Amino acid sequence: MATEGSAARQDRPSHATAVATTIAGAAAMGGFLFGYDTSVINGTVDALKSEFGLESVAVGFVVASALLGCAVGAWFAGPLADRFGRVRVMLLASLLFVVSALGSALAFGPADLTFWRVVGGLAVGAASVIAPAYIAEIAPAHLRGRLGSLQQLAIVTGIFAALLADYFIARVSGGAAGEFPLGGAAWRWMFASAAVPAVIYGMIALAIPESPRYLVKKRQEGRARQVLGRLTDGDVDGKIRDIARTLREDRPVRLRDLRGPRLGLLPIVWVGILLSVFQQFVGINVIFYYSSSLWQAVGFTENDAMLTSVITSITNIVTTLVAIALVDRIGRRRLLLAGAAGMTVTLAAMAIAFSTARIVDGQPELGPVAGPVALVAANLYVFAFGATWGPVVWVMLGEMFNNFIRAAALAVAASAQWIANWVITTTFPAMADIGLSFAYGFYTLSAALAFVFVYKSVRETKGRELEDMDEVAGAPVVTRAGRTRRVKPV
Repeated sequence: MATEGSAARQDRPSHATAVATTIAGAAAMGGFLFGYDTSVINGTVDALKSEFGLESVAVGFVVASALLGCAVGAWFAGPLADRFGRVRVMLLASLLFVVSALGSALAFGPADLTFWRVVGGLAVGAASVIAPAYIAEIAPAHLRGRLGSLQQLAIVTGIFAALLADYFIARVSGGAAGEFPLGGAAWRWMFASAAVPAVIYGMIALAIPESPRYLVKKRQEGRARQVLGRLTDGDVDGKIRDIARTLREDRPVRLRDLRGPRLGLLPIVWVGILLSVFQQFVGINVIFYYSSSLWQAVGFTENDAMLTSVITSITNIVTTLVAIALVDRIGRRRLLLAGAAGMTVTLAAMAIAFSTARIVDGQPELGPVAGPVALVAANLYVFAFGATWGPVVWVMLGEMFNNFIRAAALAVAASAQWIANWVITTTFPAMADIGLSFAYGFYTLSAALAFVFVYKSVRETKGRELEDMDEVAGAPVVTRAGRTRRVKPV
């Protein structure tokens, strides 16, 4: 009997790991919708111009308006998750996704299309906060980096799925403005297709357990014990005591709890905000949203642009798998430093290449040397981002804040990320008018500054329990007497 009990105990860690991985993968479905919703509009742009008679500026506003909705959704998702639970916010996001998909598909003008895109943005913003927070809270410390990276893997897979769906819908309809075989314009079916994964996301949210850290915060220790019993092979009661030690249970967290001595915020909150801003200021969305100028400059036809985007998204998926393999081995900080260095070099190569371009009919035209250099540099840049800053920032945002402030701090950081995304997306056309070398020069500078920032201000979080993040963050800790103190970062 002793031998059988020993064997059972040996099996349990692998079982707990499998359960945690399955639940994390299910929660990451929010990231899939995040990627799908933000990318599905790419295939509709030309059709929207002709359908509604829009100028380029108006189309840009319709596209970018969803990003502002994302910022608002991210801002409120944290407080809502602390009050009503992570799973309920997932269900709300699922409902908003479905409404946005159907509303966009049935839009009769640019005004209501913009409204429905903002509704979708609210859902995307909420999902961008809840998924990494939830995954970090259910993942064992030794797996948290890999499971947290599932969020980015889901995002890039969602981008790929959206671009692939757009490609096939356009193919069978003779273009985005063509008639879909089942009736209606193809671009409407592109928007409607987002409803399918949105419904699946809602069904998944109904099936996964609530975060044990949220349950402890709400004094539902019996439920928390049941969830932790499935996720860990260690001392469940001791784990609950550790969680309770880091939580202030007398009231829900508020955004003012993030106040601190550095320009009004805690230093760790500024670290999260700047990680988010630099992730966008290196210009990754320019590659995905405005890549046609680059591809045409090196000889691609306009008809190949959509297929090229699909291929680029596959590259992004592969590089995210590289990050998943490395993040818990070599650490978050080293990956961020390596990625910032790689992006600085590749973006500088693109800036130099485009500085040699001739303008032909309003479009840049690269020479036989500069063209291949720019093309290779662009793909290496996508690799450098996808293997480092893409997934690792989401991992760190999910784990770097302590239990008490996590949801609220992540909401602020994610909102900053969406605002930065909007700034970069909307300013690129104006920067490109000055010159693509100027635009890529700015992104090069941002990547270099990101390297300096990580080197000086970002601490390693690999292998630490979430209950130990106070030692890294200098965040508020509740003493036994019920008073708040702060600890200095180590």
